[in-house]
Amino acid sequence: MKFASSFLAFLWVTVAATTLHAQIDRDWDEPFPPHRIADHLYYVGSKGLASYLVTTTKGHILINSSFERTVPIIRTNIEALGFKFTDIKILLTSHAHSDHASGHALVKALTGARVEVMGGDAKVIASGGQGQYLYTEGDAWKPCVVDRVLKDGDIVTLGEARLTARLTPGHTRGCTTWIMQATDAGKSRNVVIIGSPNVNPGYVLVNNRDYPTIADDYVKTFKLLKALPCDIFLGAHGSYYGMEAKYERLQKNPKTNPFVDPAGYRAYVEDRFQAFQEVVRKQKRNE
Repeated sequence: MKFASSFLAFLWVTVAATTLHAQIDRDWDEPFPPHRIADHLYYVGSKGLASYLVTTTKGHILINSSFERTVPIIRTNIEALGFKFTDIKILLTSHAHSDHASGHALVKALTGARVEVMGGDAKVIASGGQGQYLYTEGDAWKPCVVDRVLKDGDIVTLGEARLTARLTPGHTRGCTTWIMQATDAGKSRNVVIIGSPNVNPGYVLVNNRDYPTIADDYVKTFKLLKALPCDIFLGAHGSYYGMEAKYERLQKNPKTNPFVDPAGYRAYVEDRFQAFQEVVRKQKRNE
């Protein structure tokens, strides 16, 4: 009976995940207007996959290449803002899943950008996906040379830009939350670009043989995220921070900045923490 209940639960999660991904996938390939978030910080991704451009007098930093097939969306958006795609000097990522990093090899080939990746994800990107938790051959992408392996707290600098890499593991072993200062309306703001605190369908948090520390890693991540000061709340997917609705608000009133949302940040982190705890409780009951 216990096996049957577990199997039915697994089947329900699989069907729900398939339906959800079918809905999300449509957004992944859909263009979205590029827009300013703060001084020298821009959204340049598709509707469903967030990519950010940090501009400087020495070139630019791109966070997340997304899929190889969506790199043209990123390039078009960057050029629509008046910047040169080929001026990208550094390429970063939120985490080594294909929807955020499988375009790395193409971006590097087109721009010559240095690829800097957090340890735990660096070998995954260098191998084209191999070594990632739940990796299958169908998840493979083009390997990309990694020029610098980062550790928690490392600083990425270019021109006037200074980004701090914070290790927020669990979603992947090297999942990275980027923090930086940005000026908006003459005020200095704390920017937090969350890597991902989400527990994907199929993730095993209790007695995981492939990733034994996964639950402990999530706990460390939530502890850090709750402690970070945040004014401007961003993430690896625009859905994390309500990007579409905030963009609409920006169009209606350009003098305000809806991306300044510390309360939204705290609420999102707490919501994801509660969801994580619920998955742990369910999996412990089914042991």
